[in-house]
Amino acid sequence: MGRRAHLVGSIPGTSAADAMEAALTRLGPYLLTLSDGETGQRAWWVGACIANMAGNPALEPAGGGQGDFSSYDDVPQFRLRDGAVLSAASVEACLPYEAAFTGSYPVFRELREKYGRADLPFQVGIPGQLDLSVDTFGFEAGFEPAYLKPSLEATAAQVRKIAAAGGSDVVFQIETPAALISVTSAGDEGAAAAARHVAATTVQLPAAAPPGTRFGVHLCLGDLNHKAMVGMRDITPAVLVANAVAAAWPPDRTLEFIHVPFAAADEPPTFDESFYQPLARLDIPASVRFVAGCIHESLAADRQVELLRLIETRLGREVDVAAACGLGRRPDAAQAWDAMEKALLLVEGSPA
Repeated sequence: MGRRAHLVGSIPGTSAADAMEAALTRLGPYLLTLSDGETGQRAWWVGACIANMAGNPALEPAGGGQGDFSSYDDVPQFRLRDGAVLSAASVEACLPYEAAFTGSYPVFRELREKYGRADLPFQVGIPGQLDLSVDTFGFEAGFEPAYLKPSLEATAAQVRKIAAAGGSDVVFQIETPAALISVTSAGDEGAAAAARHVAATTVQLPAAAPPGTRFGVHLCLGDLNHKAMVGMRDITPAVLVANAVAAAWPPDRTLEFIHVPFAAADEPPTFDESFYQPLARLDIPASVRFVAGCIHESLAADRQVELLRLIETRLGREVDVAAACGLGRRPDAAQAWDAMEKALLLVEGSPA
C-alpha cells in the first residue's frame, strides 16, 4: 500500500488554512488524510464540548476539581438537574464539528488542488460517544443510558450532516481513549470482555451513519497537557480493542485505519521487545491500515527508524506512522515540526 504519514488531529496554525498549508508543505505527497488543523477551541479536543455544556439548561455542575483542565482530576463535569432529561438536540448544540466543517472544507478543497493531492480525503475528528459521555459526566455515570444515548444520537446527527455535505470525500476519525483506557484498566482477566464491550459501543456510531461512510478509529491513552491517563505493560490491550472493533464493524461502512499508540503522551515508546510481542496476534483485515503512533519528540531520527523496524517485524506488515498526540497541543510548536520531519524520514526511507 505504501507507507503514509497520519496527522491525528490538531496541527499548529493561526487558522485552518495556515495549519493545512503547513502540513501539505511538509508532508503533502505522503499524507493519509488531512484535518483542518482543529485550531482554536478544538485544539483541546473534547474539552471544547465539555466547556459548551455549561450552557445546557438540563445540566448543572458536578464537581471536577478546579474545573480548569489542568489535570485529569480538574476537568469540569456535569449532571442532570432534578427532573431534567438530557435531549440529543441539547447535546448536539454543544458540538462544534458541523460548523467547523462548513467553514474549513472549501479551504481544504482549494489547498488540495494547489498541492496536487486531488485524492486526499478530508479528516473530521469526532470523539466517540462514550468519550463524550464519560468525559462530560464522569466515568461511571457516562455509561448510563441517560447520558450515553443522547451523546450517541447527537454525535451521529453531526456525522450524518457532514456526510451529506462531503460524501466520500470525508473520513471520520472516531477518537476513543475511553475504549483503550477501559481495557487497560480491566486487568488481565477482564481485558478481553472489556474489549468486546467497548467495541460494541464504538461501532454504534458508524452503524448510525449512512452506508458508504468512511471511518478510521483512533485509540489513545489520553493526552491532557501531554500526560497519559494510564500506561500499558505491553501492547495487548490495544491489540484486543483493535481486533474487537474490526470484528464488530458494521457492513457497508468502510473502516480505513486503526491507530494504536506506542507512546503514552510524554512517555516515549519502549525498546523492550517483549512489549511488542502481542502484535503477532493482531487480527484485522489487510484492507485496514495500521497506524503506529510511534513518533516521539524525545527520540532521535535513527532511533525512530529502529523503533519502526521493531514494530513492523513483530506485526509482519508495513504500517503508517503518526506522532503520539495532536501536534497542535505540543508544549513547543518546534516539537510539532520535528515530528513532521521524522514522519517524512520514515515514509520516504525504509526501516528494513
